[in-house]
Amino acid sequence: MAYLLNLVYLTLLVALAPWFAVQSILRGKYRQGFAAKFLGLVPRRASNRRCVWLHAVSVGEVNLLGPLVDEIERRHGDWECVVSTTTMTGYALARTRYPELSVFYCPLDFSWAVRNAMQRIRPDVLVLAELELWPNLIRAASEFGARVAIVNGRLSDRSFRGYRRIRPLVARLLSRVALIAAQNDEYAQRFIALGASADAVRVTGSIKFDNAQTGRDNPKTCRLHELAGVSATDVVFLAGSTQHPEEALALSAFRRLSAEWPQLRLILVPRHPDRFDEVAALLDRSGVCWQRRSSLAGPAADPQARVLLVDTVGELGAWWGTAHIAFVGGSLTRRGGQNMIEPAAYGAAVAFGPNTWNFRDVASALIAADAASVVRDGEELTEFVRRALASPEAAAAMGTRAQAFVQSQIGATQRTVDALAHLMALDVDTTTASSRAAA
Repeated sequence: MAYLLNLVYLTLLVALAPWFAVQSILRGKYRQGFAAKFLGLVPRRASNRRCVWLHAVSVGEVNLLGPLVDEIERRHGDWECVVSTTTMTGYALARTRYPELSVFYCPLDFSWAVRNAMQRIRPDVLVLAELELWPNLIRAASEFGARVAIVNGRLSDRSFRGYRRIRPLVARLLSRVALIAAQNDEYAQRFIALGASADAVRVTGSIKFDNAQTGRDNPKTCRLHELAGVSATDVVFLAGSTQHPEEALALSAFRRLSAEWPQLRLILVPRHPDRFDEVAALLDRSGVCWQRRSSLAGPAADPQARVLLVDTVGELGAWWGTAHIAFVGGSLTRRGGQNMIEPAAYGAAVAFGPNTWNFRDVASALIAADAASVVRDGEELTEFVRRALASPEAAAAMGTRAQAFVQSQIGATQRTVDALAHLMALDVDTTTASSRAAA
């Protein structure tokens, strides 16, 4: 089976080679980590401490691991954590977020690469964030005596339908997973329906709620507030994790409303760094006075610039704390929505589009609690911002309801670490993976 998968992967790589080459030349992608990705030559772990290998695909999952790493270090200081990621932006953020940990690119799912990585890391537990079912990686972990866990597990409608078509293969894979810490009961039942052992599945809640900052006076937000020169009378409308054409829709709302409400400010945070220049060109064409986040070197921001483009990675969580009115992007496109927990946790008046299947449960719960609004196009987005400006008391009340909902969901991290500790306490083939000498 491993050889067949290798052949499939190699065929896909050859077929997609021209696309990878273009992305590498134009956007700088896929240039880093060749030895780790293709050969599994990740940093060799020197110690024999119990080891948890945490894998996060990109920026969202890297941020998700934050409370998990903190809780492990607080309760199990004798464990050693290492972090792998897949994307260039995820790697850069992980290096910044976890400077004391070994951070590396996860090997591609070639049998030789994942085997080499397992030999060099020697994990006791391999932790996959949300849903990363790579057959050779999971098989290699099992063969090397490491237990596999999926944390913050979720299965969207689309993923569930897709996996159900190949259920026999997925069931074999899930049979090697010792723990699936699912976000809710619906996801848990879907994992079981695909062949996961009911004994392996637990409902722990979403770690993303634990990761949310609820106090606007946190140091990171205060620093950004000062850098951007946001005054006490300003009303900040922040459109975050946006995709084309959501920045244009938010900008249109700002331009239509700013004359009547001069205290309005707009902050745009595109989802993908490779679109920063595209959004900058849009702002140039609009004629509004604007600034880049990367140009803010101190508190002396241009007082005439009422629009800010955040062209940095990893700061969105703190920027949400400056927002009174929030639009969560990827929801007026086919992306399926982005994380609306963070602005809700700060108590902003939150809106998002109808396409939120990636966060369907959170979106539905916020709407049911009258703690968020759905906008279906640019006109409805403008009207949402207009209502928030015209009735700040109603906007603040919506934000208070959103914050209360987030606070009611906290606790998934502790339950997840409890489950991981149980795995660590189990014997693994009468010896631990960490006690083995590296091959």
